[in-house]
Amino acid sequence: MSLNLDKTHSSVEFSVKHMGLATVRGRFEEFDVDVTVDERGVPTRITAEIDAASITTGNDGRDQHLRSADFFDVENHPKVRFESTAITPKGDGHEVQGQLTIRGVTKPVTFQAELSEFITDPWGNPRIAAEASGKLDRTDWGLTWNQVLEAGSFLVSEEVRFTIAVQMVRQAEVAA
Repeated sequence: MSLNLDKTHSSVEFSVKHMGLATVRGRFEEFDVDVTVDERGVPTRITAEIDAASITTGNDGRDQHLRSADFFDVENHPKVRFESTAITPKGDGHEVQGQLTIRGVTKPVTFQAELSEFITDPWGNPRIAAEASGKLDRTDWGLTWNQVLEAGSFLVSEEVRFTIAVQMVRQAEVAA
């Protein structure tokens, strides 16, 4: 069975160290996730697509720089895409393996996800939620712009931490 993303109750957020001192946080405003689950509600396939130009950190100048060729190069690479290759129960959650494409570079990734049970919302719709977090080295996908500071640290950390929280709603059955 296929599920629809409830965008109003979902988020894709990230954080990165700035000058080795403070954490700068941001998010992507536009994204879509498609999940297929088995009869027990266990995911069997996940695909996600993020509009790279929808990045926001609360600072217009920084956001424009992140959209530029120094980082996401949204003019030439408008989407970030993830497609699962394996979803395996592990401990209290699931290990999700897949292919992540950023700036035209596709690399394998693995992360841990927590999955809720299905519930029925007040409007009678079956609903499920999942949350995943992890970290990536942005340079693996060609996001290599940086400056070395006088003290020897980098202006922008290569490590990016992310948190993805989604709610999915079962698609309505369409009568033939």
